[in-house]
Amino acid sequence: IGPEVTVRALATGTPYEVSRPVLIGCTEAVEWAVGVTGVNLEVKRVTDIAGVGENPGVIEVYDTGKLDPNDYEVGVESASCGQATADWLKEGEELALAGQVDAVVMAPINTGAMKMAKVLDQIIPPEPGSTYLTLFNGPLRVVHLTDHMPLSKVSGVITQDLVYGAIKMINETFVKWGVSNPKIGVSGFNCHAVGEEDEKEITPGVDRARADGMDVVGPIPPDTVFRRCVDGQYDVVLCMYHDQGHIALKTWKFDGNCATTLGTDYLSMSVAHGTAFDIVGQNIANHEMILNSMLQAASFIDGRGFI
Repeated sequence: IGPEVTVRALATGTPYEVSRPVLIGCTEAVEWAVGVTGVNLEVKRVTDIAGVGENPGVIEVYDTGKLDPNDYEVGVESASCGQATADWLKEGEELALAGQVDAVVMAPINTGAMKMAKVLDQIIPPEPGSTYLTLFNGPLRVVHLTDHMPLSKVSGVITQDLVYGAIKMINETFVKWGVSNPKIGVSGFNCHAVGEEDEKEITPGVDRARADGMDVVGPIPPDTVFRRCVDGQYDVVLCMYHDQGHIALKTWKFDGNCATTLGTDYLSMSVAHGTAFDIVGQNIANHEMILNSMLQAASFIDGRGFI
């Protein structure tokens, strides 16, 4: 559903009001999506991004021929699409690192196709401590200390230094994004935030950050910290593992969720849903997530904070 939701988001016109969007991908796939959705937009293939994104009536596609339009079937996993996905992600990274684009927004990707192409390792998260997956929707913003890691291993990974480093990264990034003196709530690891990890690792990490002048509280019982963030007590919650944060956010809301990663060399946004092959081509997929990701990327780049 990536092409469908993307063109529907662009058809609202709002991304053009705050940015100059250009798509990276297959021109024919975008033309197909325009036909399926019925949006009144022209599709234009470009191989140079200079001057693109200025006409709200035109979707410009940076297409360097990574995918043969005759080499895939809509809604079906294939190695060719998996390889093209990896190639497009690489192109976006190269453009961002070269300063030719300010941010990259990633439409949903199919990990099965990438696995078929043997390129899935290109998106595997690094070891904890260098980058931090972040999800948000409205007042609830959640940063993950660890990501795709078996729960049985998380306990051994949580350290004072890791907790402190994450808090410091959150504080610096949020200030850069336009949130002055962010209030950070840190979730406990165990029930009621009472346990060895909470007492010996999380608490000292929080205390160290507070001593450095950061506005941080924790560890807070996991069953109440997210509600407190929704109520405005904190600007963001640092949680300890993947499902702790994901369950909270997706229970709070689903449509409109955005994702990014703290600690990368450039701003990269994505959606919190998959490719949904079961509804491809039906023009019923909700485009709110990718629209919010586009608008939020522009706001972060301009230092205007969360939308």
